[in-house]
Amino acid sequence: MQGKVEICGVNTSQLAILSASEMDKLLRRSSKGDREAREKLISGNLRLVLSVIQRFSGRGESMDDLFQVGCIGLMKSIDNFNVDLNVRFSTYAVPMIVGEIRRYLRDNSTIRVSRSMRDTAYRALQAKEAFIREHQREPTLDEIAAQMEVPRRDIADAMDAIMDPVSLYEPVFEGNGDAVCVMDQVGDTKNTDEQWLERIALNEAMRRLTEREQKILRMRFFEGRTQMDVAKEIHISQAQVSRLEKGALESIRKNI
Repeated sequence: MQGKVEICGVNTSQLAILSASEMDKLLRRSSKGDREAREKLISGNLRLVLSVIQRFSGRGESMDDLFQVGCIGLMKSIDNFNVDLNVRFSTYAVPMIVGEIRRYLRDNSTIRVSRSMRDTAYRALQAKEAFIREHQREPTLDEIAAQMEVPRRDIADAMDAIMDPVSLYEPVFEGNGDAVCVMDQVGDTKNTDEQWLERIALNEAMRRLTEREQKILRMRFFEGRTQMDVAKEIHISQAQVSRLEKGALESIRKNI
């Protein structure tokens, strides 16, 4: 079955499912220090962890390791959840689990980021988690910057630097059995069909010029030389260079 997660030592088909009323009672008991209620909450929300770690499948990471890391995020969610706010537990827990997994992937990434930038990013993540615990919502970049008293640009650069690399072949959508990958959503503005055709037409037009005209255009537009430099190089006057240049450009326009 596509998307199925195999976890060593865990029979995922027999994981407990808690009703909304059971969740509320257990969360309130757990918030008062009831260890048994906390254990029941953990075992009753393992399916939530499984649903989250499926997003990170296909990266070559051990799903068992990701499951354990996700469980750490789940336990943090249980310990920090505010039962007095009218917010579903899953709404609060999912970002916490995702954040814990991303932190694990960053720490084990082969891409090296400078320590100062990494520290800024980690402090921003901590500020983000504190904001979520207090307000039960995701903060904006400006709110994190204001809380840390750090320029918004520095935080944005640091967060970008520690983001996980994404494969061009990673599916972003799947419907009717056909997967749409990242590369299908990426445009190449430098190598479009129109530009290839224009390049071919330009090469053909350049071949119709004389060798001296080609040399003048190459020195003027590819090497950035002045008309005076070109005149000295090929031993003609600047006026002749100007006339030959204009004639060559006009010839190219007509041929294209």
